[in-house]
Amino acid sequence: MTNFFKDIPAISYVGPDSDKEFGFRHYNKDEVVLGKRLEDHLRFAIAWWHSFAWEGGDPFGGQTFERPWHPQDSMKTARIKADVAFEMFRILDVPFYCWHDADVRPETGNFADNLKTLNEITDYMLEKQVQTGVKLLWGTANLFSHRRWMAGASTNPDPEVFAFAAATVKSCLDATHKMGGENYVLWGGREGYETLLNTDMKQELDHMGRFLNMVVDYKHKIGFKGTILVEPKPQEPSKHQYDYDAATCFGFLQKYGLEKEVKLNLEQGHAILAGHSFEHEIATAAALGVFGSIDMNRNDYQSGWDTDQFPNNVPEVALAYYEVLRAGGFTTGGTNFDAKIRRQSIDPADLILAHMGAMDVCARGLKAAAALLESGEMEAARKERYAGWDTPAAKTMLGSSLDAIAADVLAKNIRPEPRSGRQERLENLWNRFV
Repeated sequence: MTNFFKDIPAISYVGPDSDKEFGFRHYNKDEVVLGKRLEDHLRFAIAWWHSFAWEGGDPFGGQTFERPWHPQDSMKTARIKADVAFEMFRILDVPFYCWHDADVRPETGNFADNLKTLNEITDYMLEKQVQTGVKLLWGTANLFSHRRWMAGASTNPDPEVFAFAAATVKSCLDATHKMGGENYVLWGGREGYETLLNTDMKQELDHMGRFLNMVVDYKHKIGFKGTILVEPKPQEPSKHQYDYDAATCFGFLQKYGLEKEVKLNLEQGHAILAGHSFEHEIATAAALGVFGSIDMNRNDYQSGWDTDQFPNNVPEVALAYYEVLRAGGFTTGGTNFDAKIRRQSIDPADLILAHMGAMDVCARGLKAAAALLESGEMEAARKERYAGWDTPAAKTMLGSSLDAIAADVLAKNIRPEPRSGRQERLENLWNRFV
């Protein structure tokens, strides 16, 4: 027990009619939906970086949070941060969490000391996992914050930076494996360019592809059974990042022979920055066979950048979970709250209530999506729209040739008439469930 969350009770299910401030109204982890407990459907995880490492700054101002583990420059404060983190996991009763190396250990400036402190703090965290039963959804390396990464990590024009990045990822994958992590994520925040005037794009992409192949090879060498995940994002901090969106990432994986080895960790805010919806990115990844996990958050639609706010829009969240369920649900992946409280929300209770509310929003969204999927109405309408392709003639046509098809159109005087897509009807159907 720590004193940081003093007087904040453990959060339990109180039901939709309760007026208690601290209580789940919609997330009952043992509720069975589509034959599975809600906890097993949603697989909630808390992000170490936004919840504990972030100090409340923004592009125009510095630290607003004053925490017992500030400044984050020693192993003593790293342990305090870990104590508080696991206390929060207990209060919210979440099954998973996620970390970057730079979140959990102090930055020493050299690899040997970073390795030592990472091993020390992850041993400490592993003890807490054993004590609490909380598990690691995924670990990752921060290859974007320190000034050494300003021109990229695996795509850096300096081979020494590439080497430092490789050593860092090895250390983080080793730690993730040691801690029983179910996935390992790579996010290329600086894997892109600011200007093409000084960029050899082909060489950078080739180096990035080689780097990821090294990661996969090492995963198999050490016997890590988790999933390797890549996280798409189009821009910010780089002008253009090579992992732009789900489709771009799949093309990259195919080019470098990794499409059967690597899946995607998709984030709502990143989807918006790419000009997509979250459900589009999930459906794309699922159609291409690379859906893995999600980072759940939202952007402010009046801002043009990645604000990483907690989700509060049930219909929007439900659309995402409908695609997750259609894809068969999570396997090793889950719902990580890559979200942060606002820099004015300085009370410890704000951190708890933000996650509590987001968990309720996700539960409502998933239950609405599950109810619609179980009704079969949306899928029946979809099947009806494509029913013509189930006929023998249509199947034969797909194995035919252009000249044979053209001859058939002439012989049968085929004159197709447009049919309604029924979008508004289906939107009305959707709204009945959300």
